[in-house]
Amino acid sequence: MGRGGRQFESGHPDKAFAIAEAFFMMFKVYILYSDSLKKFYTGFTSDIEQRLLLHNEGKNHFSKKGIPWRLIKYFDIELNSEALKLEKLIKKNGAKRYLERNNIEYSI
Repeated sequence: MGRGGRQFESGHPDKAFAIAEAFFMMFKVYILYSDSLKKFYTGFTSDIEQRLLLHNEGKNHFSKKGIPWRLIKYFDIELNSEALKLEKLIKKNGAKRYLERNNIEYSI
């Protein structure tokens, strides 16, 4: 029983799902490729479709130069901190080198 003798709200499935979704949000570290620049771009997000749309709308200073960007690869990561680490690792090594060193198939 809660304050004033009232029971807490029941575990309605929709509410439970929304709470679980917030706690278990997946992050995506992604690698894009621009045919016009012949370059890769690496980033991370929780909404990859929206992020790719923003890149291709020219909302990012660097990526607007390479429109259109194509999604080459992405990795699902549970923790924001781990996604940031992987993003930095890929950027440090270079996307192409990272993919090749780790025998990760991709197509340009």
